[in-house]
Amino acid sequence: MTRTLYLDCFSGISGDMAVGALCDLGVESGKLEAELRKLSLGETRFEFERQSRRGISGTKFGVCAAEDGQRHPHGRSYEQIRDLIGGSALSAFVRRRSLAIFERIAMAEAKIHGVPLETVGFHEVGAVDSIADIVGACVALELLGQPRVFVSPLREGRGWIDCAHGRFPLPAPATLEILRGVEVEQVNESWESITPTGAAIAREFAESFGSMPRMEIERIGYGIGTRDLEKRPNVLRAVLGRATKDFETDTVIEIETNLDDLSPELTGAALEKLLALGALDVTLTPVQMKKNRPGVRLAVLCEPALETEIVRALLTETSAFGVRRGEKRRYKLERRFEKVQTEFGEIAIKLGLLDGAVVQVAPEFESCRAASEQSGQPLRVIYQAALAARGKA
Repeated sequence: MTRTLYLDCFSGISGDMAVGALCDLGVESGKLEAELRKLSLGETRFEFERQSRRGISGTKFGVCAAEDGQRHPHGRSYEQIRDLIGGSALSAFVRRRSLAIFERIAMAEAKIHGVPLETVGFHEVGAVDSIADIVGACVALELLGQPRVFVSPLREGRGWIDCAHGRFPLPAPATLEILRGVEVEQVNESWESITPTGAAIAREFAESFGSMPRMEIERIGYGIGTRDLEKRPNVLRAVLGRATKDFETDTVIEIETNLDDLSPELTGAALEKLLALGALDVTLTPVQMKKNRPGVRLAVLCEPALETEIVRALLTETSAFGVRRGEKRRYKLERRFEKVQTEFGEIAIKLGLLDGAVVQVAPEFESCRAASEQSGQPLRVIYQAALAARGKA
């Protein structure tokens, strides 16, 4: 059975809360600290303290770095952080996922400030504590066996936050950009619940945002937040267990409408727009409509968070006066990606796993097409080479 981790963010999520919750699940602080020592962070002290919030006991993770403000008074640049992590002796998994999280943050900052990605400078996120939070979360997940991660619906306050660029309303600009495409509920609270670091960790690892998946619960941990709230414990709850089924399930939204008066050109443009918005699939099916008119049934599958955008696109990009909506339970294989070396270059492969065993192997189309264009070989030859390299031809 596959091990599953559910992060219950009823009081939000930050980097230090994530590390604390994972440690509270059983990750040994000594092992985590030994991995963090592989980074060149100077005279840094890592603290793992038992604390409680509103009667809930858990682990408070803290970082003390006396010299960080002197050496990096304005934080670190994206390039410096890449060199710091990429040149470390951390495992390949931790380096890859940590760098991916920082890239998410850097992309958000680049868009907000209108600057190239390589010139992004981190302020709060470039400090030692944020680096330790991000790398520490990746180390802890590796020590837990790299479980599949699911995250609860996210809530954020309506207050204000002071940051390096001034005073902004919540959600913080970087947090909002990182969570683009994720449904977030804004509640009537005056404090920050979701930090950019917490948002980036959640986006990097979460397979979906929603209710807790069905699983056999093994352990529960609590990561303690800094603030002491009045109405609820300021903790991040982490639930670790094992899936009780051999395949993945989730819920997708199906939105459909029948059309008999839209030109093929506009229909094609609508399909392109829907796919660009992030639709999982768009199909056209011939149907016989009222008054014996031939038409098409346009059906769209999408994640729940995209439902409103998809409906709006259908009502504005097609001739539909209304659409139908339903929920579909989806069963799917666990997916994993890897790269193989062929005589035509590196090709990405998608693997489908059932109960831990590979049952489907499919070369990624875009990767094969790029190799085909560069080598001049037919796509069919590239596909066969990729499958042969994987040992499945």
